Amino acid sequence: GFAVVDYDNVTPDPPTEEMEAGAKIAAENNVDFYIAIGGGGVIDTAKCIAIMQTNPGKLLDYVLGVGKPIPNACPPLIAVPTTSGTGSEVTSFSVITDKQNGNIKYPLADYRLTPDVAIIDPALAETMPPKLVAHTGMDALTHAVEAYVSTAATPMTDACAEKAMEYINRYLRRAVANGKDMEAREGMCYAQYLAGMAFNNASLGHVHAMAHQLGGFYDLPHGECNAILLPHVCEYNLISSRRRFGRIAKLLGERVDGLSPTDASQAAIKAIRILSKDVGIPEGLIALGKKYGKEVKEEDIPTMTANAQKDACGLTNPRMMSDAAVAAIYKAAL
Repeated sequence: GFAVVDYDNVTPDPPTEEMEAGAKIAAENNVDFYIAIGGGGVIDTAKCIAIMQTNPGKLLDYVLGVGKPIPNACPPLIAVPTTSGTGSEVTSFSVITDKQNGNIKYPLADYRLTPDVAIIDPALAETMPPKLVAHTGMDALTHAVEAYVSTAATPMTDACAEKAMEYINRYLRRAVANGKDMEAREGMCYAQYLAGMAFNNASLGHVHAMAHQLGGFYDLPHGECNAILLPHVCEYNLISSRRRFGRIAKLLGERVDGLSPTDASQAAIKAIRILSKDVGIPEGLIALGKKYGKEVKEEDIPTMTANAQKDACGLTNPRMMSDAAVAAIYKAAL
């Protein structure tokens, strides 16, 4: 008995133009509520269309860190994820790409963006191709790690992040190897959900601040950008909490009993790199660019550095990061 309007013009890292086009269709059809079925880009698009339906101005008016709170309630949203990585179905975050002003990705964050209902079914992820399983899984890992070492971490977010890392270590390789391994699929559904709960409350760090620029500049998959940057940023952050990084190493399967805090924390970097390699993530940004027919250029680093330093995700990074440090990590990750 419901009239349904389909909107499927959604691309990875959706630009604001796609969201504005969807909002126009929603307004013309007097939409009452939304069901978003798909990956993080689809769910983020539904969130942003809902914002524009009931709130004034443009999406850029509500960018985290420089914008203003969303004043009016949005129509109800049911999120049904078909990937296991972004956690968007349980978060108050959305990411938009501003292609008209330098291809910059911006996060939005407001409690009004949290879906009213999330339906998470591992059967919906069964047909994901292995490479998508890999980079969405590494996105979930990045959420968990960054939330765990965030300056805003709490015992609640720690519990979610720890269980997410444990499940990713246990199930991601299996899910990549065999899409019909439903135990692994279910494990990754829980992992991305828990990682989403962790970062929704503890926020993220400079991995995301820097990955957003790579996605905006070169249209590269967010999860793979995160996976390549993660060990480099973690290595920079090690001195902020060797104990926490030692715990990450253990959750990712490394034997750290008897090791010094320094050696145990270094084992976390090793574990992340091994997992990335096992699931087929390219070792560097240049190789990642070639994989998708893009040219990642060293000459773009100063602009990406400046934009990354404005990204609000970096505000909860556990170690202060200068422009020179950000640029050095980009260069090391090439």
